[in-house]
Amino acid sequence: MVTRTEVVVVGAGPVGMTAAALLAGQGVSVLVLERNPATSDEPKAISIDDEALRTFQAAGLAASLDRIIVPGTGTRYYDAAGRALFHARPARPYRLGHPSKNPFAQPELERVLADHLRDCPTATLRMSTEVAGIAQDADGVSLTTTAGEVVRARYLLGCDGGRSTVREQLGVPMAGHSFDDVWLVADVLGDAHDERYGMHYGDPGRPTVIVPGRDGRCRYEFLLRPAEGEAGTSPPFALLERLLRPHRRIGPEQVERLVAYRFHALVAEGFAIGRVFLLGDAAHMMPPFAGQGLNSGIRDAANLTWKIADVLGGRLDPAALNSYDAERRPHAEATVRFSVRLGRVVMTTDPRLAERRDRMVERIVQDPLGRSHLEEMRYRPVAHYADGMVVAGEGTGVPFGQPRVHDTATAGARMLDDVLGRGWALLGMDVPVATLLDAAEQVAGLEPVVALVPGDDRLPRAATELRMLVDLDSGLEREITPYRGRVVLLRPDRFVAAAWTAVAVAAGLAADLSALHLTGTPVRPPLTVAG
Repeated sequence: MVTRTEVVVVGAGPVGMTAAALLAGQGVSVLVLERNPATSDEPKAISIDDEALRTFQAAGLAASLDRIIVPGTGTRYYDAAGRALFHARPARPYRLGHPSKNPFAQPELERVLADHLRDCPTATLRMSTEVAGIAQDADGVSLTTTAGEVVRARYLLGCDGGRSTVREQLGVPMAGHSFDDVWLVADVLGDAHDERYGMHYGDPGRPTVIVPGRDGRCRYEFLLRPAEGEAGTSPPFALLERLLRPHRRIGPEQVERLVAYRFHALVAEGFAIGRVFLLGDAAHMMPPFAGQGLNSGIRDAANLTWKIADVLGGRLDPAALNSYDAERRPHAEATVRFSVRLGRVVMTTDPRLAERRDRMVERIVQDPLGRSHLEEMRYRPVAHYADGMVVAGEGTGVPFGQPRVHDTATAGARMLDDVLGRGWALLGMDVPVATLLDAAEQVAGLEPVVALVPGDDRLPRAATELRMLVDLDSGLEREITPYRGRVVLLRPDRFVAAAWTAVAVAAGLAADLSALHLTGTPVRPPLTVAG
């Protein structure tokens, strides 16, 4: 039996199902295969950031996720004596339209995603299906299951975790290392912690992480001493009870998950191999201290899926897919390195290093610039694409924010992404209408939403003939300031692909559009929905 689909996703974890939801939301037929009989009941990932929530919004899942998260406020760091050092949170809270760091329970997220996929007419979720082999040719990918079924697809996404069968089938090695330290991770119920932020305690005698969740759930992570446990073993309840004694009393029935394991800092040496792509833990694994493991996987899905949809839809040349590795792998590598460095400093077991760390932080936070550097997390690696699907220039390759705007087409106030939809957007940032219309004609093959963004609290007469987005709370004004007087092309993942002056538009954009792999008039072949 041969099943045909446009995209096959291997792995029904949060990353695989998010990728499938994004593809299905753009009309792509997608089949998700999962070797386990049901979604996971283990609370593995614990925090979703604002970038990931923006991606879920694009997939039509924002309302569902709002019901299962704690709207978080970042992370508070404590010194060796348990005194608060600083609270890290975004410089501009809600810039992307969502809270910055939000605790959640992974089983709840997976159930939401699975229910959503079952309601998508072009998506199929199939459990208890294991991959046996993968082969690809110039036209597509053939996947064979252990039951002997053959799935034929245009593209395959490997989202099957750190022990990825897809990665193994492709022979892609991972570079990096694993840590000798063993951590005890416990998810417990009936907890009194109600903080909306995570807590990192830098006691060199017992580095500890606490992340409160919803309805009395809480994640505790303790660094174990050499004689206290081995990775891969089941820690005794008595050990957890002893470690939790300074924080709370607990009974065995209140333990949701209790594991001991080592962290890894590994990145696949290639994220794209022909028509097969690696996402999430199949592509990169990192320590949890920066809270970026799952979030990096969601970034993978946000970066890749719209490119596949546009290639299938005829808007982009297949060469556009080469940009996935060029854009995502460097940032994933930087995030892994950052997570390692943060863990070494915050979770050190060296008392002298902990003392120097605390004294240094105390000095830094006394200076306003130093305090803002720490509290606004300016030390984190930020995605900035210099290579890939971007036109070189000032302000390109970076994410555009998501303020609330007044949309003259609907006469209502909405979040920017809800106005722009799931495709490309062309925004004239306080430019003449003729310039915007000229640019719109040249990029028509991308089928963008076109809108004028006036500045200086004005509403020109063009409101009667052209869609306009009007600032409501200075959020849009802050976003357009670096681009004033230019026409900005936003990718579907809301990164700035190009920012053109009126002179550049008048001279013609053909060379830039060629660099973006624009094909011309989109022609979408008929869909074949997986059975």
